[in-house]
Formats: sequence, C-alpha cells, structure tokens
Amino acid sequence: MSRVMVVGVARYLGARLARLLSEDPKVDRVIGVDVLPPPSADLGAIDFVEADITTSAINKAIARSRPDVVVHMNILATRADAGGRVPQKEINVIGTMQLLAACQRSDTVRKLVVKSSTAVYGASPSAPALFAEDMAQNAMARSGYEKDASEVEAYVRGFTRRRPDVDVTILRFVNVLGPAIRTVLSEYFVLPVVPVVFGRDPRFQLVHEEDCLDALKLATVESRPGIFNVAGDGFLVLSQALARAGRLPMPLPTLGSPIVRGLMRRAGIADMDSVQTRFLTHGRGVDTSRMREQLMFVPRFSTVDAFDAFVEARARGGILDRERVAAVDQVLRSVCGLDGRQAGLDVIE
Repeated sequence: MSRVMVVGVARYLGARLARLLSEDPKVDRVIGVDVLPPPSADLGAIDFVEADITTSAINKAIARSRPDVVVHMNILATRADAGGRVPQKEINVIGTMQLLAACQRSDTVRKLVVKSSTAVYGASPSAPALFAEDMAQNAMARSGYEKDASEVEAYVRGFTRRRPDVDVTILRFVNVLGPAIRTVLSEYFVLPVVPVVFGRDPRFQLVHEEDCLDALKLATVESRPGIFNVAGDGFLVLSQALARAGRLPMPLPTLGSPIVRGLMRRAGIADMDSVQTRFLTHGRGVDTSRMREQLMFVPRFSTVDAFDAFVEARARGGILDRERVAAVDQVLRSVCGLDGRQAGLDVIE
C-alpha cells in the first residue's frame, strides 16, 4: 500500500524501524538508505541503497526508489557518531537540506517523518517547568546538537510551506533508554563513580526504545501531521536514577572541566559535550498532552520503567561488559590512586 524510505539505517534505531516497517501489512516496500550497510544482515525484507545524505546521491536514490513516505532518522546527537563536530553538523544540517530538496523535487513523496529531539528547547536554570511544542522557537539553543536540531526543524518548516501537499510529522523525543540501545546517557550511568554537579539534582524524562520505535511506526503508517513531544509518564531526578542503578555520585563544581571530560574520554564510554553538561546540570521537562490527544500515542513504559529496563539489562551484562568496567577502573586507578573496590564502588563483574 505504500513505499517507505528510512534514511539512516546503519544505526540501531534506524535498522530496528526498517525491520519493523517491513513486517507491517500496510507497507509494501521498505528502502533503507545510508552510507554504509546496516551492521546486521537480518533486517527483514528491506532494499538497501547506499547513498550519502550530504550529497546529491540522496536525490538520485529518491528519484529511483519513488517512495511515498520518507522517514529521516539520520540526525546524529553526538560528535562520536559522526567522527567529530564538523562532520556531525554537516550530516545533520547539510544532509537535511539535501534530503528536503530531494523530497521537494519528488512527485511521489506524500509524507515526511522526522526524528527530532527535545534538545531544541535547550537546558537552563530559567527554563519553564514543562516545554510545550510551540515554545521551541523562543528557546535558547546555544550550540552543538541543540543548534543542529533547531536548524533542522527550521528547514523542515520551510519545506512544509513549499510543499503543503506533503504531510509532515516531527517527533521530538526525550532521551531514549532501554535494554539494548547505547547512548551518551546510558554510557554516563554505567560509570562506576558518576560525576554530578554539587547542589544540583536535575529532573528528566525518558522514553523506552520500544516506545520510540512504536511512535515512529505510528507516524509512518498513519496520518498524524504536526509536531509532538514524546516521553514516558513521570520524571526521575538524577539522585533517584543513580540510586536505582547502584551508582555512587561524585559531586563536582561543574561537569565541564577538562578533568571530568578527560576522565570520560579516557574511559572510552562517554562523549560529554556542552549540550550534555547543561542537560545534566539543569534537566528538562516537556508537556506530552499533544502526544496523547493528537498523535494518539500512549507509551507502554513510564520514565521509571525505561530506566529500570536499562538497569536490568546492565546487571545481566547486556550493556556493561567486563572490558569497559576494566577501562574505567584503570582510569580511576591513575586519577585517584585506587580502584573501584578500594573506593567502595559498585563495580559489576
């Protein structure tokens, strides 16, 4: 009944979504696009097209495949995903411009779904208790991924004015967590000793990886145009999350110091930039009324459920493996002069 192109299938969520859509009876064909093939060959009945989103190759891919629906999953949240800040911005901003130009030229595309982020609202001590969808343009997106996400959405709004015949759905997800996905936040919570800002206990929301995929699938196969915050019910504050994960906090004046960033970089398990530093200092909350009333999506997992699913998988060894624990322990030895056991930390075997 429809041909769906998923852009960004080399990464975890893109590959999972392509597989999920290929099994849906409402979808006739799934075309997966990326510069590299997905890491897993078992993606269901999808056709893979190798194309660089930052070049005119994406225009050729759309012209040849003639999709009805395009799902833009290739917006990278961290520099490590792209190999640095410069290529990250090129993929996010230039890549989106190229993709939108290709969709604008197409005579078959009738729907565009964009995976965005609540990072468009920024994070600051003066932020409101809850951000609603219409507050993004007045929020302060200072740098990095926050700014990229804001620019991407600005280009998408321009596209909707040029192609009013195309339904456009923007899903602004809070941090995605769960048993399998690995993100900056999941890497942060598996540190044996977790740096936190002294006197701060930020609150945040999460969305389970399965709910993230379900929301994307719903927006793809149904007609739900608009902009929607997507988050599980409820909040966690950082101290509660650390307690649930069995982690020990290490209060510091700031997370932005070279020592903290060097510690994480040497451990090889975190990409702590200024965007993440502000989020883990001030937190963020979003209103999900529109998600329920207009997107008509109700998450199966609350924020606490998503975090507990992550912790349970970590405890089974699904995310935190021995090599990565050993790497962190070695850094603690060199920085603090002692290992995790001597410090009384919870180092999982």
